[in-house]
Amino acid sequence: MKIIMLGAPGAGKGTQAMRIAEKYGIPHVSTGDILRANVKGDTPLGQKAKVFMNQGLLVPDDLVIDMLMDRIGQEDCKNGYVLDGFPRTIPQAESLDAALGKAGEKIDLAIDVDVPDDHIITRMGGRRACLGCGATYHIQFHPPKKEGICDVCAEKLILRDDDKAETVQKRLDVYHEQTQPLIDYYKKAGILKTVDGTMQMDSVFEAIVQILGESLWQ
Repeated sequence: MKIIMLGAPGAGKGTQAMRIAEKYGIPHVSTGDILRANVKGDTPLGQKAKVFMNQGLLVPDDLVIDMLMDRIGQEDCKNGYVLDGFPRTIPQAESLDAALGKAGEKIDLAIDVDVPDDHIITRMGGRRACLGCGATYHIQFHPPKKEGICDVCAEKLILRDDDKAETVQKRLDVYHEQTQPLIDYYKKAGILKTVDGTMQMDSVFEAIVQILGESLWQ
């Protein structure tokens, strides 16, 4: 089963992707991880990427897709994979479909973890990070035992700039403009499934498992 995870920043798609990978024994494939691995390993693709990164430029889509195709061509991906963080735009989706088509493959499912903006702003605005050990909390869903203090190392907890409401809203605006059109793209392709991401994490995962179970028998 070859799966793409969709959803706004903070919707929880990365967490669900990891749980799918663990349950079904398939790799969680993140383009960020692939890029870092190629650069660290000084592979030919990584060397090409470094040329752009050293200039402060984005790595071109075609190079990212080359890295992605190299990764999913490995033995551990033969039974499927969960793709997280790519594609982000319609042109990327079209290029990915073309590359997969040349390899005689295709995406089986695109799963959209749907969460309204106001929920995401509340969810991310409640996050707190420890300056000392890096532990994370949420003032509503996973509060520390003592307000503002880490349970692990007793250091101060902070609201990161990335989690402030104005920053989150900017990221959501970019998502709606660039990435949300992918929902219609995969709906037209007949492979989109949507889950209610406002539910508890375990309930969201149960809904995804049900979708995957139904799809495996089709």
